[in-house]
Amino acid sequence: MKHFPPSELPINADGSAFHLHLKPENLADKVILVGDPGRVETVAAHFDSVEAEVASREFRTITGTYKGKRITAQSTGIGCDNIDIVVTELDALANIDFTTRMENEKFRQLTLVRIGTCGGLQPETPIGTFVASSKSIGFDGLLNYYAGRDEVCDLELEEAFVKHMDWCAKKGAPYVATACPELIEQIAGEDMVRGITIACGGFYGPQGRQIRLGIQDPNQNEKVESFRYGDLKVCNFEMESSALAGLASLFGHRAMTCCMVIANRYAKEMNTQYKNKIDDLIRLVLDRI
Repeated sequence: MKHFPPSELPINADGSAFHLHLKPENLADKVILVGDPGRVETVAAHFDSVEAEVASREFRTITGTYKGKRITAQSTGIGCDNIDIVVTELDALANIDFTTRMENEKFRQLTLVRIGTCGGLQPETPIGTFVASSKSIGFDGLLNYYAGRDEVCDLELEEAFVKHMDWCAKKGAPYVATACPELIEQIAGEDMVRGITIACGGFYGPQGRQIRLGIQDPNQNEKVESFRYGDLKVCNFEMESSALAGLASLFGHRAMTCCMVIANRYAKEMNTQYKNKIDDLIRLVLDRI
């Protein structure tokens, strides 16, 4: 079994994960991931009981039970870089002995479902639509730093997308991660649109927004909207799904992302008063996870 020194896996003096401040015994096998720390409480408001609650920076955790299921609600903050921290530390909590710093002999698989908000990119994804990300194209480049990246990515879709976009190599290579198919079937049901999601490395320029700065490819969004791969099309923009699906695949966990559309880039509309509506998506996922 592999040993992990303090420089590689920092552990706090109280035996908790360095960033999350969560202890191994407080992590459930089923994890709801949300970006906003405030949304953790929205998820936990549905719990029948709460056993643990911790917070550090943008990382907030509440573990409890919902209809007999033990669930951890965990905030990640914004972006794939934060997903790298959260998924790695959740895996460590599940599969490394924090006392000996040795990998556990028995693998513990987690089920990770991200609930978020997104921008819709098609006429059939108006504001309020629930989207399940079957495939996620990462503009962030995070998975390219990990060994085994090609084994868990859809290389043919990557090649088709790069060609379609006339991709600028200076932006780094996009990667295509696949969500757990069985989990998609379990969670998405008949009330979520399924398709490709693009996870961007920012909210403004990387998503094609031009405020006071121009962007490298002014036609980016039109190209994205017109991309087709078999029966799949790009349904939405968000900022975390590719890292979640890719890292979970590498670690051996089950993961997927489902989002509510709060802006439709195609129609140039946005709803900033979405917080009550997203509770409907939270309840759906809690019932199905």
